[in-house]
Parts: sequence; C-alpha cells; structure tokens
Amino acid sequence: MLALWIPVTIAAAFLQNLRSVLQKAIKGRLSTTGAAYSRFIYAMPLALLYVWALAEFADYPVPEPNPLFLFYCLLGGLSQILFTVTLLWMFSFRSFAVGTTFSKLEVVLIAILGAVLLGDTVGPLASLAIAVGAAGTVLLSLTETRLTVGGLWRGMGEKATLVGLLSAVLLGASVVFYRGAALALAGPDFIMAAAYALAISLCMQTVLMGAGFLVFDRPELMRVLKEWRRAAPVGLVGMACSVCWFTAFTLQNAAYVRALGQVELVFTFIAGVFFFREKVAKVEVVGILLIVSAILLILLAEA
Repeated sequence: MLALWIPVTIAAAFLQNLRSVLQKAIKGRLSTTGAAYSRFIYAMPLALLYVWALAEFADYPVPEPNPLFLFYCLLGGLSQILFTVTLLWMFSFRSFAVGTTFSKLEVVLIAILGAVLLGDTVGPLASLAIAVGAAGTVLLSLTETRLTVGGLWRGMGEKATLVGLLSAVLLGASVVFYRGAALALAGPDFIMAAAYALAISLCMQTVLMGAGFLVFDRPELMRVLKEWRRAAPVGLVGMACSVCWFTAFTLQNAAYVRALGQVELVFTFIAGVFFFREKVAKVEVVGILLIVSAILLILLAEA
C-alpha cells in the first residue's frame, strides 16, 4: 500500500510549480521580497479558515499550543524569511552563480539538521538517494547558471559560495523546524497538527515581515496590498501547497519528503520540453535522470 506522505508530497511539488508560475506573473509589479510576502499575507486567512473548517466540520480538536511548538514555529518562520533575504544578498554578488549552485544542497542539510535537532535518522538507501538527487540538482543548476565544473571549483572560496550555503542552511532549517512544530503538538491528528502549525507559522511570518516592511520599505507593503487581485491567487495556491508540505512533514522524515519533492524539477523539465519547446542540454538530461533515480531510490527505501 502506498504511504500517504508520497502522493501528498507529489501534490505539494506540483502546487509549488504552479505557485512559482503565479509569482513570476506579479514579479514585475512587486519586488522579490514583496512577492514572497504576498504568499504569507494572503495565505494566512485561508490557513486560519482551514483550521476552523477542520474543527467545525470534521470534529478535529484544536491543539493546545505549548512553548516548544511556538518556538519551532517562530524559528521556522524566521528561517524562511531570512532565506529570502539571503538569496537576494547572494544575487548582489558578481559571482552569484557559484552561490546559487551551492544553495541547491538543501536536502543534504535537511538530513543533517533533522538528525541533530529531531533525531530523524536516514537509512543507507535513502542516504544514497539524497546524494544522487543532490548531484542531479547541482548539474541542473550548473546548466541554469552557465557555470562550468572548473568555475564551480574556482569559486569555492568566494563569499557568494558561503552565502549560497547559508541560504541552503536557512531553507533546510525552516523545513526541520516546521516538522518539529507539528511533532511538538503530539496529541492531535496529523491533519490538524499540520494545519495548526501552518496557520500559526503564517501568522508569525505575516506580522514579522509586515513589521519589517513598515520600518524599511513601506511603499512595497502598499504595493503588495494594492496588487491584491494578482497576489491573492499566489496566496491561495501557496496555502494549498504548504498544507501538503506540512502534512507530509508531519507524516515522514523531512529529508525523505524533500528528496521526493525534487519531482518538482522533473515537472519543470517536462513542461519546458513539451509545452515551451525549450532546447535541452545533455547535462540537463543527466541531471534529470539522476533526480528520477533518486526519487525511485526513495520510493524503494519506503517499500
């Protein structure tokens, strides 16, 4: 029987692709941080409504928050916000291509952080899958940034590389903290635990990032509010995407979930080839084959 976290993760990856498309549509009207904030502010009321609906119509008890849960939600929200800021910082460097490549090592760092912070162990087959998937992701990134292996090696000691690794650490940490938040609730059903962790995290992120805009970039905040017709769909799809991710994280080791979630790159590749008729380099094909191999290894590890 197929474990529930597998189709939920695939749905999350598909919705993340859709959310990225919608975000690109508003990127010319909003900054990168503004587009990111639209995901939080417009998803928050929907996440609260989702929790209410689960309690009202499905009779799921609303969890009692505890200090550890709130701490993990706060850390997860802050890590995700700082990831966005760090990514922007990385793009300010002339040699950002190397940093971009190293920022793709998120899954490896999730496995390490999950083991250290939550005691989530990764089996030998899953470890191989994570390594193969990481290699495939790096190859795709090399093609995207038009970087050679030699250029990657020469850029190892540059500041942009460290910033890229920092962004990967922050993104990986946010995933582990979100899983920790859902697990800290202990008692409730996994569906409500995931929904409640998402709603509280979004509330924190909306307040924290909103306060940052009020202090440092009030005009951008006004643009986010003004562009609600275009930004609201991003929040809707983003909320559905996050519901799937949080549910999967609650059910399974976050490293396994994100390793399988790399199917998002396969969706992007297929769309590029068959719908947009994009030319494909041999390195891209090798990268996709490695990612597909990693996905199959993860599924085999769960069989």
